[in-house]
Amino acid sequence: MQWIAPSEKDAAQDTLEKRLWDAADQFRANSGLTSAQYSAPVLGLIFLRFAESRFDNRRAELEAAGASSRRGTSRVDDPAAYHAAGVMYLPETARFAHLLNMPEGENIGQAINEAMAAIERDNPQLAGVLPRSYQLFTSTLLKEILKKISEIPVSLEFDAFGRIYEYFLGEFARTEGQKGGEFYTPSSIVRLLVEVLEPFHGKVLDPACGSGGMFVQSARFVSEHHKSAADELFIHGVEKTDETGRLARMNLAIHGLEGDIRHGGHINSYYDDPHSAVGSFDFVLANPPFNVNAVDKERLESEVGAGRRFPFGLPRTDNANYLWIQLFYSSLNEKGRAGFVMANSASDARASEMELRRQLIEAKAVDVMVAVGPNMFYTVTLPCTLWFLDKGKRGTDREDKVLFIDARHIYRQIDRTHRDWTEGQLGFIANIVRLYRGEEIDLITGDGEAEAKLKEVFGDTPAYQDIPGLCKAATLEEVEAQGWSLNPGRYVGVTPGEEISDEDFKEKLEALNEELEVLNAEARELEATIAANVVELLEA
Repeated sequence: MQWIAPSEKDAAQDTLEKRLWDAADQFRANSGLTSAQYSAPVLGLIFLRFAESRFDNRRAELEAAGASSRRGTSRVDDPAAYHAAGVMYLPETARFAHLLNMPEGENIGQAINEAMAAIERDNPQLAGVLPRSYQLFTSTLLKEILKKISEIPVSLEFDAFGRIYEYFLGEFARTEGQKGGEFYTPSSIVRLLVEVLEPFHGKVLDPACGSGGMFVQSARFVSEHHKSAADELFIHGVEKTDETGRLARMNLAIHGLEGDIRHGGHINSYYDDPHSAVGSFDFVLANPPFNVNAVDKERLESEVGAGRRFPFGLPRTDNANYLWIQLFYSSLNEKGRAGFVMANSASDARASEMELRRQLIEAKAVDVMVAVGPNMFYTVTLPCTLWFLDKGKRGTDREDKVLFIDARHIYRQIDRTHRDWTEGQLGFIANIVRLYRGEEIDLITGDGEAEAKLKEVFGDTPAYQDIPGLCKAATLEEVEAQGWSLNPGRYVGVTPGEEISDEDFKEKLEALNEELEVLNAEARELEATIAANVVELLEA
């Protein structure tokens, strides 16, 4: 099915976050700094502006309380009085207004570094989080950035500050290319994961959490359904890169969230389990690195078996995709759901990976597979697949089925090389899953546009049915007949009268080439094993 939405790029030109970004990027272009040097400090100043708006509101409350107190005592300078209300305490020299009003001739970089240190001192939950590299900036450049960020109205709601922070994260990721993809997953991908998982309440894990976007969108989902995310979600993350882990903790704080994010210090989700994850989580969301090689599988052998991190065994190939998939599965409790991004090759991989996939499918945990077209990510043009696991479907009429959705031709073209989904498209895809599960349609995302498309495709009173070219609920017997493939294209087919496009051919060729590379790697590994065995026999 094809649904290509018109670009809305021009309509977004005048948003506050767009104006701020254009100015900040222009400052960077004139500074000689790289995007990597520039990103964390600028995000730190946006964070400080947000912190001050909350601090000022709390200070006004405390001043009013002190004025009405019979004892005449005031707690306006007591950090504990701010922490009790979930607000960061800012000493006077660390307040945005103080830094903004410093004379240009003073060392503003040093002053901001000292301000960040003071904030961490008075707010222990931020220890080691805030950037301290402002000495790289000239005082003139910092003055310009402070003035521009001061245009953010202090009256903005938390969510608006969060959108600005997320917008800057996304733009920095785009400008940093491959490195950017290591810390940021485009929001439309994350939002579809969240819409399908429906994390209303419980423990949430992302073992490759980057800058924390999965947590932020989960919180947004809860808030849109009129609940407090801070009360409903218990956030846990792992991030191997220390700098990116700090970005995640700042991202949580700017959205009014707290979480247990373990990062840096050579922590690695393959070998480390800092949250004792097995069987512990209600929801797992992740966008792990694809096709990683050189994982030391000998270190993992003690974690193999039922009730352990790798319940189905280790792949013989030098590829970590099925290590990640098992980590997500094993972290879920008996009703838990997982949603994650994965390379297309994992859906059809052969040999030992096919055996692992068979066990996962026969465990009746695979719920939904969504094929996503190319150009949805900043770093790679290749298409990918979204996997959804649901241990809670056992005992339901979905127990022996898997829903396949082909969303490769549903997108909005942002520019020549980037795509996303509109609100209506997100709502439409997510509600296909709800119809399949027998749930009520939820139109908070997509509203009228999603509703109109659902009625067009599934009837005036929408009810799930297989739609050629869009979706198919396949039985496990059908999946077994396809060699345990989880590739939606094998089941969904094409819309009647629709021809295979050049883009489809290119996408298929790229996927086959990716599979060929995996098979070649397996062949080389097998060749080395045979050679070693022959040598051993000859020397015996």
